[in-house]
Amino acid sequence: MKNLLSLGRGTLALTFAAAATASWAQTPPAPAWKQGMPASMSSSTLAPMAGKLTVTPASEIPIDKLSMPAGFKAEIWATGLPGGRAMARGDDGKVYVGTRGIGRVYEVTDAGGSRSVRTVADKLNQPAGVAFKDGSLYVMAIDKVLRYDGIEKNPTAAPVDMTEKFSLPPEQHHNWKYIAFGPDGKLYVPFGAPCNICELPTQEYAQIRRYNADGSGMEVLAQGVRNSVGFDWHPATQELWFSNHGRDWMGDDVPNDTLNRISKTGLNFGFPYCHQGNVADPDINKADACEGVEQPVALMGPHAASLGVAFYTGDMFPAEYRNALLAARKGSWNRSKKTGFDVVMVKADADGKNAKVEPFLTGFMNEADQSFWGRPAYLMQMPDGAMLVSDEQNGAIYRISYSK
Repeated sequence: MKNLLSLGRGTLALTFAAAATASWAQTPPAPAWKQGMPASMSSSTLAPMAGKLTVTPASEIPIDKLSMPAGFKAEIWATGLPGGRAMARGDDGKVYVGTRGIGRVYEVTDAGGSRSVRTVADKLNQPAGVAFKDGSLYVMAIDKVLRYDGIEKNPTAAPVDMTEKFSLPPEQHHNWKYIAFGPDGKLYVPFGAPCNICELPTQEYAQIRRYNADGSGMEVLAQGVRNSVGFDWHPATQELWFSNHGRDWMGDDVPNDTLNRISKTGLNFGFPYCHQGNVADPDINKADACEGVEQPVALMGPHAASLGVAFYTGDMFPAEYRNALLAARKGSWNRSKKTGFDVVMVKADADGKNAKVEPFLTGFMNEADQSFWGRPAYLMQMPDGAMLVSDEQNGAIYRISYSK
């Protein structure tokens, strides 16, 4: 019996050792951005391009390379905001800037010709979403919602943690956010798909929701939205228009990112079964995959990373820009020939028909050698009618103005 027990223990030890060896020998799981890559593209060298998360001095930003229609001018408005993305303007004129990879929220103060930058929050989990209402700054990270009351006058204002009230889903992939208060005073929040392409683990993903400012009264406005990180309200109809990213690893030219419009609640925009309104997914199958799917206002280019969108309502730009939509396309990585790296203008009827996409701000990329120096991310109109454009690559904000 003793020998049998010893033999059993030895066999068991060998079994554990073999299992451990086999486990170490296994190929580590693929990174999230490779999910959905077909075997035919397994040798592809395409990969996300790491952002620059250090300060870029103004002297190293080639602002003179930017091109716009006649009469427009680009100048550096602020620097020293590594990873700066979405912007929100406070009641007293301070500008708050969210980030993704670096985990910070910045405050920019305009001192009449020069801007200073300080860090409001740090070490958060992708706090891309910032919004301002009634003297309070709202910051939404993947796993946290914070409100800073009276922060423009009190730089040391302690945040109020509102996380529990918003029921944030736990998965991180595509769960960084753009947030904004709508004309109805409610806070609009997207929740991206937790994958490149997959059946949703629960229905709380691939949605756009809205809440009361205190986190109550949650409503789901739209479903099937893979990854919207930019939206604005049409000046005439007050309907929400939003950008949406198409999936990766379906080739260079499919699917497109899209510009979409929510004409009523409950619309389905297709994910994961249908892309750009008319392309069935090859991996996640469903009969009549695109039937009943809301059609986009405009196709914004394959893998172009269309982020911030803003309707122009100011008086500075020429009349043809009134109520037109400007869209920042940060630029592609999942494409053999890069696209995006610009700001385009979308002219469309108020009902979303007859959309035309035209270049507006170019020069961030060199087509000849496919190199780029900047990645425009978000837009914000200023009271004087000028437009601010954030550049995540350089941690800078540019001011676009017009004069005859």
